[in-house]
Amino acid sequence: MTPALGRRLLGLLGVALAAGVVALAVTRERSDSNASALPVAAPAPGGGWYRARAAAVKAPRKRRTTDCSVAISAATIGVSHPVLPCRVQLYVEFEGTRVLTRVIGRSPRRGTEFGLTQALADELGVHGAQQIRWRFAAAPS
Repeated sequence: MTPALGRRLLGLLGVALAAGVVALAVTRERSDSNASALPVAAPAPGGGWYRARAAAVKAPRKRRTTDCSVAISAATIGVSHPVLPCRVQLYVEFEGTRVLTRVIGRSPRRGTEFGLTQALADELGVHGAQQIRWRFAAAPS
């Protein structure tokens, strides 16, 4: 092996070692963060849950965009509400099943406060118009 080739290999080894250390540091930092932690359910005034009437909204046949600019399909989990801000996260609960979701549209079904996507209604077990409980989701502390 020539001295020039030895120096080149030693330099490449140093670069590879430095890249490995950087990669290890980045993955270690990501695993220590709480970025993947779910938000907590923020209690309603008085410490409880809000109550509302909700029903499933018919699933679209084709993918479409809501008035909150969210592309939805039959598999989308979300709610529509006439007043709550678009994309705000909420916990919705029905008969002991709790799901973290978000506002994806503006118009619920007539006679209800929330419109549930068919996928969300199926996950919760809501059939027809039902009384649900809900809370805003807050960042974990």
